[in-house]
Amino acid sequence: MKSTMLLAALLVPCVTPAATPPASHPFDVRDLVMMDRVSDPQLSPDGKRLAYQVRTTDYAANKGVNGIWLLDLAARDAKPVRLVDPGILPGSSPRWSPDGRYVYFLGKMKGAETTQVLRVRAEANAAPEPILPYPYEINNFKLSPDGKRVLLSIDVFPECAEQLCTTRPPVADIGEKASGRLYDKLFVRHWDSWADGRRSQLYIVDIDEAAPGQSFLKRPRLLSKGIDGDIPSKPFGDDAEYAFSPDGKTVYFDVRIAGRDEPWSTNFDIYAVPADGSAPPRNLTAANPAWDSTPVPAADGKTLYYLAMKRPGFEADRFAVMALDLASGRTRELDPQWDRSAGGLQLSRSGKVLYTTADDNGDRALFAIDVASGKVARLTGPGQVEGFSAGADRIVYAQSNLKAPADLFRIDARGGKPEQLTRLNAERLAKVRMGDYEFFTFAGAEGATVQGYVVKPVDFESGRKYPVAFLIHGGPQGAMTNEFHYRWNPQTYAGAGFAVVTINFHGSTGYGQAFTDSISGDWGGKPLEDLKLGWAAALQKYAFLDGDRACALGASYGGYMIYWIAGNWPQPWKCLVDHDGVFDTRMMGYATEELWFSRWENRGTPWEQPENYEKFNPLDHVKDWRAPMLVIHGEKDFRIPLEQGLAAFTALQWRGIPSEFLTFPDENHWVLKPQNSVLWHDTVNAWLRKWTAP
Repeated sequence: MKSTMLLAALLVPCVTPAATPPASHPFDVRDLVMMDRVSDPQLSPDGKRLAYQVRTTDYAANKGVNGIWLLDLAARDAKPVRLVDPGILPGSSPRWSPDGRYVYFLGKMKGAETTQVLRVRAEANAAPEPILPYPYEINNFKLSPDGKRVLLSIDVFPECAEQLCTTRPPVADIGEKASGRLYDKLFVRHWDSWADGRRSQLYIVDIDEAAPGQSFLKRPRLLSKGIDGDIPSKPFGDDAEYAFSPDGKTVYFDVRIAGRDEPWSTNFDIYAVPADGSAPPRNLTAANPAWDSTPVPAADGKTLYYLAMKRPGFEADRFAVMALDLASGRTRELDPQWDRSAGGLQLSRSGKVLYTTADDNGDRALFAIDVASGKVARLTGPGQVEGFSAGADRIVYAQSNLKAPADLFRIDARGGKPEQLTRLNAERLAKVRMGDYEFFTFAGAEGATVQGYVVKPVDFESGRKYPVAFLIHGGPQGAMTNEFHYRWNPQTYAGAGFAVVTINFHGSTGYGQAFTDSISGDWGGKPLEDLKLGWAAALQKYAFLDGDRACALGASYGGYMIYWIAGNWPQPWKCLVDHDGVFDTRMMGYATEELWFSRWENRGTPWEQPENYEKFNPLDHVKDWRAPMLVIHGEKDFRIPLEQGLAAFTALQWRGIPSEFLTFPDENHWVLKPQNSVLWHDTVNAWLRKWTAP
């Protein structure tokens, strides 16, 4: 055992990408990690230019780096121009000045220790310039409608937030080497970070034009005074969670007040505060004890649009699109007839249409909502919309699918045929071969229509049978959609010679809220039945699937299902792969950080409803485990802590079941670093080949 661990440790640094991929080779993880990733498209105020972010991979440094590009949409056959070179100055979050002269962004100038708001003229070869480099890290920002002020999110200690204190002086008479941290409430840790006492607070600053080409910011003023919460929310919140009114006199933001119940509360509210700080923030949505988010003011300033859930404590409830009359305080739901959960919101220039994204029958599509009637129209075809920007008569969006990483497209605001604007990975894609895919449906648990898809192996030949990778998605309120995923990409298995089958079982998103709700309290019930019926349907429909040479793989809830399958449906599987899965649902109820999740899914706390936590607990079925299993777990995973994976591996070893354990000291619930991703895929594919070999 020790020699195996030592060998693995010695091998890790040796993982390298192919120097020059050969012409037309099967797609694999080395292609995956080197793909350029486009995101955050931003149309200029006149709609004639487009700024966007591209992440490239520095494999030697084991990280991705972001640059900012500009595309002239008015010029025929225009080529993208790099505004911010990641090799010189990494930059992210491009935002236009109201006059269209500048693109503001987040970056770190050479020699600077913190990320700042910078800007660059929207033209080729322009030099980025800082806006007074502050000694504190800027999380995100938003410009005012007139471009004279900017909102900043900064992590500070609440007791001295007005003084912008981002560090706390050491306690006297203890010494500098004491490492203990004392907590009196949760979150003690969240996602992948231990709490240090700081909160993300919202500030506003004025921009003074001191001289041509130079801009200086005055001292930031605290707008979120008295707010015990993070703006935007952690760990994934962004500038969509706060906004200026059209006249710039009011700022809206959403926040969850922490107190002592933050880890089991989903009660976000939307607040309004004068931009000059003359009055404290005022709660506009206190009547709703569930999640209110993403404020978007109407062009006339009289209405505030936002997203709202209805059920407190449920993170996967449907997000409805709401309209708040700011004069009367009355609210109405714009889209009560639309059984989808809306994503981010953008208002059309006319103010008559709201644009949003939502999961929809295996896709994530772009939709238009008529403000007056609430009528919803889907604007985009098959694929995964990963960001969009709405102009006066055109919308630009990023979209991927199962055979293509995201590129940028332009479409008429009313829909129609899209125009492809970029082909970022054309050269790389020309050198790889991928498997074709097909969606299918079948009668699942309780006779419900359930959707899945298959991906054929690369170089598929009719009449042959192929080993199968059976992928199980996480969430559990999520879906395996028509997207080019950078962690669970079916093409990496197809390139290795496997067919892929996946099922969007009860609990998946994009098929109506009742279908999403159905998994809560039933983790090992209808979802397992769907997986069994889906597997049988796939075997019947696709003769090339070799049911005698198949392995099941999953992460997060999918990892839970792998542990559950091990004791409740082990027969078809030659092997299993579990990534960051829940092994003990009872301990998960105490050890995870976002406690609202386990409480909702099990209809109460572990001491209130212990029988619910034990009903579908994989821990109780270890005696029935038989299949060889690879267990993978990140050491910085605080959502499903490392001990869950270690306990499962202990059970496997104790029972003498062939098993391996792969851990990453520097990864959280996901595997994000390029070299770690290569090691992950190489280890997983080697495990699959070992147990599915003829």
